[in-house]
Amino acid sequence: MYSLSRRGFLAASAATAATLALPARVRAQAGGLSLTATTRTIDVRGKSATVWGLLDSNGKSGLVLDPGQRFAVDLKNTLAEPTLIHWHGQIPPNMQDGVPGIPMPMLEPGESRAYDFVARAGTHWMHAHIAEHEMNLLAAPLIVRRPEDLAADRQEVTLMLHDFSFKSPAEVLAEISGGTSMAGMDMETAGQAGTDMDTSGQGSMPGMDMSSMGQGGMAGMEMDLNDYNFDAYLANDRTLDDPEVVQVDKGGRVLVRVINAGAATVFWIDTGALPGRLVAVDGEPVQPLPGARFGVAMGQRIDVEVDVPGDGGAFPILALREGARERTGLILATPGATVTKISDMSDGDNPVFSGDLAQEAALRAVTALPGRAPVSQPVLALGGSMKPYVWTINGQPWGTHVPVTAKSGERVEITFQNNSMMGHPMHLHGHAFQVVAVGMDRIAGAVRDTLHVPAMGMVTVAVDAGEAARWVLHCHHIPHLWAGMMTEFAVSA
Repeated sequence: MYSLSRRGFLAASAATAATLALPARVRAQAGGLSLTATTRTIDVRGKSATVWGLLDSNGKSGLVLDPGQRFAVDLKNTLAEPTLIHWHGQIPPNMQDGVPGIPMPMLEPGESRAYDFVARAGTHWMHAHIAEHEMNLLAAPLIVRRPEDLAADRQEVTLMLHDFSFKSPAEVLAEISGGTSMAGMDMETAGQAGTDMDTSGQGSMPGMDMSSMGQGGMAGMEMDLNDYNFDAYLANDRTLDDPEVVQVDKGGRVLVRVINAGAATVFWIDTGALPGRLVAVDGEPVQPLPGARFGVAMGQRIDVEVDVPGDGGAFPILALREGARERTGLILATPGATVTKISDMSDGDNPVFSGDLAQEAALRAVTALPGRAPVSQPVLALGGSMKPYVWTINGQPWGTHVPVTAKSGERVEITFQNNSMMGHPMHLHGHAFQVVAVGMDRIAGAVRDTLHVPAMGMVTVAVDAGEAARWVLHCHHIPHLWAGMMTEFAVSA
């Protein structure tokens, strides 16, 4: 995902200097919570697999913080190679954000680093910001509970989703790209090969009616839904051959916190026989949206409430791979209920998610951003193709990108205009934003940090620029990120 060009060498030198500038309480701290980046072994369809993970002091994956508890965590790297962890959904000081070289260097084998910042409440997660590491499952839940969560008469269940291959991440990326990706090239020259592509994404496509973006304007055009067929799709590290069974109460209420940690897979969350309500996205509450099937793209989180009937039973909560038959999930079961085996294949292909942006358009924030006029309204054209495997923002990959700029405190409205035939879940570090337009229709939509922009779709978000620093903005489809789909939100004082 990164290469050490001359520019990279200068950035690394600056990052080393940044380490020395860290406050003492961040460089090392006594007490607090701990996390270890380490290897672990999971069973996938009866076959042992060695993956990576983030384990707490009790050997459990991830962290759960109480209301008001600071994110005061010591992170130790026991892996054999350098890595770095991004706290996805949190808004730490930029120095603690976890992107290699922006500004901090990677965490070397055996090295520890301390983090300390005010935690943002909600369902979040943490993961390596190196493509191969994240694809090797170096990720974990990060749940920050609200006072309302403690007061609510409901059980909480976390459902973390992954796509998994027995091949190494490097092999998977090589197969996906077909050897045509620009990843690994000198970033000072990267991007030149893509400037003649029809899908380079440089502004609007001539002759295209932009009012139809995301509203069924793709007639006669074929989408590329899935880059790769993975060997398995995991729910809390397990498949439906041996799913996790969570005991719940008869007549009880359950909050299912769903985290899509997949590298390249969009899922539908299907609550089956249980009435469901979508109550939060990306950690932020929304007006309850009833239903039994909700989409979640890579990097996104959704909180779904379900009610267990008084007579009990066993109730699968399934994650369905979009545009394909594969599925995974867990089972909620009351005491004594019979749990029957569930196939890991649906009867037919699961539908495509978000082509018409219906779910996004229906969401309404509980706490919206205050109304303000934007100082600027940049348009980010998302482009690229499967052959050559290059993905760009405004026609440029990372390294030759042109940052989005703002001053701290300014309101900016960013329009994501997808000129490609694949969806792109766009994630902004260090900020939360509100969806304010779907296509040409203005809405008071959800507050998020990751937005799925479907093929040929257009969505606008409002964001108030935070700390003066370089914050990366990228596609959370990991092969797309690896192949260049990243820019930065450069905030000045």
